[in-house]
Amino acid sequence: MNALLLASLLAASPEPTPITLDQARAQGRQATTALQSAIDVEVAEQDVRVSRSALLPQLSVGASAGKRWIGRSRSFGLIPNPNEDPNVPGDEFIQAPVETKATSTSDYDLNATLRQVIYDRGLWKQLEQSGVLRDAQKSQAQEEADTAELEAVRRFFALFRTQASRQVLEATVKRSEEQLERARSLFQAGRVGKVEEISALVNLGNDRITYTQSMAQLVTDQTSLAVWLTRPGTEPLVAVDPGVLQTEPAPAPSIEEAISVARERRPLLKTLELRVRSAELQRAIARADYIPTLNAQGFYTRGGPDAADVFTEPRLQNNFIASINLNWNVFNGFNTNAQSKRADATIRKAQLTLEQSAREIEGEVRAAHQALEAQIAAARLAAENNDAAVQGLRLAEERFRAGVGSTLQVRDAQLSLTQSELSLLENRIDVEIARYRLLRAMGALGPGETK
Repeated sequence: MNALLLASLLAASPEPTPITLDQARAQGRQATTALQSAIDVEVAEQDVRVSRSALLPQLSVGASAGKRWIGRSRSFGLIPNPNEDPNVPGDEFIQAPVETKATSTSDYDLNATLRQVIYDRGLWKQLEQSGVLRDAQKSQAQEEADTAELEAVRRFFALFRTQASRQVLEATVKRSEEQLERARSLFQAGRVGKVEEISALVNLGNDRITYTQSMAQLVTDQTSLAVWLTRPGTEPLVAVDPGVLQTEPAPAPSIEEAISVARERRPLLKTLELRVRSAELQRAIARADYIPTLNAQGFYTRGGPDAADVFTEPRLQNNFIASINLNWNVFNGFNTNAQSKRADATIRKAQLTLEQSAREIEGEVRAAHQALEAQIAAARLAAENNDAAVQGLRLAEERFRAGVGSTLQVRDAQLSLTQSELSLLENRIDVEIARYRLLRAMGALGPGETK
């Protein structure tokens, strides 16, 4: 009855989607956190274009049309002397208050301005700094993608472990069913008491309960992997056997090799090195104020009170101005000196961060390397324990058939075998997770990388 109920529940579930380890790794690098970091690379790329734009020609055009009103006003002006004899020629003028009437004039303007930087060390260094920051963001994006891939690997193996564990539990249920049949046969033959059959029936029920409850963990692991791979959370995934349970774990690389690879390839170290370079360029930008700048400018204007003259008559109202400007900020209140010293402090901080991160990465590699070696040893011990548990169950079943053993002894052997199988499964999968963690610490995780 319970088996039928479980079968009906499984039949009602959507058809599961198989996924391989390689697919999980590739899709993991497209997780949300990795995509967000990739967008930051696009932003940094546009920052480079913004910095470059300041060094390219700047052309602006404009036009205006307006009217000017001037009210009545009184001012002193030169007028002919009214006391002078009009019959006698003369040129005597005197100053007298003059009142002018209100007037209005139209005002039209058409202009174009062209500017070009000839030399500005600060702008060139800003462009170089933008390129360095873009490259740093690319390395940071790779670091985030590696982290996302490792998480996808961990969730894949968590799902595969649950699937394999359910197979172990299912095999335990079958062994309990066989033990119940043996106990009934021996009871009917009068070789054992009824209590042996009852014990076997209870054991079978407990094994079925454990197997049924494992379904909840399976759904949890399916959802966890699907969400991380940006798939619908309702999509049931099935981890395709990567073949690790049928092979011996490969040995770990030497610790010297692992640390050497990490120093050369870890994206985080490249990011921090580039940030040190960016801080050095910031100092160069600050010190650029000590150096003169040279710019060229050209102005073209057309202006006047008549729109037809300004906008439709090309031979009139033309004005051209061209200039080369040299600017040198000789003294700005020690601001440049302060900015330079501030940049020196930023460089020191970036260098300290780089040095500390390098030490931490070496420690991370060492810890991951030791964990991998320990897991490989544990997996070998688990395999030996499993072999012993298989022999123990075989011996207990033979004794039970011979009538000199009990269901309790068989049950103990069954539990030992189940526990040893689960332990072997756990340790063998933990070996693979530890191996990928070491690759992640070394910076050797990513497209095209192999174990």
